[in-house]
Amino acid sequence: MYLLGYDIGSSSVKACLVDISTGKIAASDFYPKTEMPMLAVHPGWAEQAPEMWWDNLKEAHASVMKKAGAKPSDVASIGISWQMHGLVAVDKSLKPLRPSIIWCDSRAVPYGEKAFAAIGKERALSHLLNSPGNFTASKLAWVKENEPRLYAQIHKIMLPGDYIAMKLTGAISATVEGLSEGIFWDFKENKVSDDVMNYFGFDKSILPDLAPTFGIQGRVSPEAAEELGLLAGTPIGYRAGDQPNNALSLNVFNAGEIAATAGTSGVVYGVLDKVNYDKLSRVNTFAHVNHNQSQEPRAKSQEGNTRLGVLLCINGTGILNSWIKRNIAPEGISYPEMNELAAQSPVGSKGLVIIPFGNGAERILENRDTGCSIHGINFNIHTKADIVRAAQEGIVFSLRYGMEIMQEMGMNISVIRAGNANMFLSPLFRQTLADISGASIELYDTDGAAGAAKGAGIGVGIYKDNNEAFATLEKIAVILPEKNAELEKAYALWKSRLNCDLE
Repeated sequence: MYLLGYDIGSSSVKACLVDISTGKIAASDFYPKTEMPMLAVHPGWAEQAPEMWWDNLKEAHASVMKKAGAKPSDVASIGISWQMHGLVAVDKSLKPLRPSIIWCDSRAVPYGEKAFAAIGKERALSHLLNSPGNFTASKLAWVKENEPRLYAQIHKIMLPGDYIAMKLTGAISATVEGLSEGIFWDFKENKVSDDVMNYFGFDKSILPDLAPTFGIQGRVSPEAAEELGLLAGTPIGYRAGDQPNNALSLNVFNAGEIAATAGTSGVVYGVLDKVNYDKLSRVNTFAHVNHNQSQEPRAKSQEGNTRLGVLLCINGTGILNSWIKRNIAPEGISYPEMNELAAQSPVGSKGLVIIPFGNGAERILENRDTGCSIHGINFNIHTKADIVRAAQEGIVFSLRYGMEIMQEMGMNISVIRAGNANMFLSPLFRQTLADISGASIELYDTDGAAGAAKGAGIGVGIYKDNNEAFATLEKIAVILPEKNAELEKAYALWKSRLNCDLE
């Protein structure tokens, strides 16, 4: 018997089968083999067709079922992870009305800023734990103002993972974690935020009904069963956004535990057991996967069940590395060869500085969109190796800059857990991150789709808790921090260049 996980990314859709008897991955695959396109009609926009996610899910699903030799009846439960903050709007026939406005789209920033001021900064932060910013609620406000005829046809809005769950079950639902990442959830009142809904003029009927993060959220419909080759009635047992799910994949459930990723965007994600927020909303606080979802007022709920994820996100991370590969590095070079090239440059890249913020508005910069910038190029000394290294160092420095904010909130970052994937495959990147953060980095053999599969096992009771589910999680390397005075000097220079860009 197997657990099935889907991870709906902005680059690809991954599927994974986990063998229940061993806890190991039986088969894994992703589609498309080239990155999914993003539609950018205007600068700062980013959209994807939800139907494209479903089409690629079917391809990945068929591949893992074939690889594992699995029959439809072998799948015991399904889990879903998704790219956070996207907006999917469907009509009464459950058809998408427009492409999804995805996480790195910046058009809604002014709408979130106006809402923040109108609701009141103190009230918004104490109830929502965030500014409405550039999140799903603000994206919906953009649609309401700029596409009123389309808005009038909306039956329900969803996050990307809710759309996949709808395709699987034929029913629409959302989780508290999902509503919190869309900035629809009031943490003081433990309900949908009246402040947000009233300010933007949204009718509450536009939101889906609530489903638990862990638990039976629905069952595969006969139509989806036929389309995918699954057994009708197979339960969907878990659903969460990609960063809470990545933390789950690394068995990060409790206060003080830290997870990180470095794919298209870079994220450091830590768990709090008390309500807190950054007063400038430069990092974000959402419900973690194991947050108490009681509908009782907080005064009556158990504080011990509070589990909040503090999310530091840098939009321009792996996307900068891939841009360097396509446009600057020698043609035909692989990522491992790029890492070797970067290692030929000394710490600090001979004074070359790259500010990596070229993928939309950045939360740690209070939603400013500064673009990527390169400082200090000397035509006589700098080479491609220096540029490649400066890009990786710039990404690491941006993560350090954000971690300083998290530390101001009281988080102790001494150990960072990460999957052995994406930029963590670069020895230079991970050692530089360990050195500049002062934290040990633990690398594990896992990914979001495998985590979603195990989450589905927790949701239907196959595993009694997270520790049983992740008992077989394999630690494959530990990177210890080293004192590096030259790196500290390079970070100070990077920070001064960033401050110049922000003036």
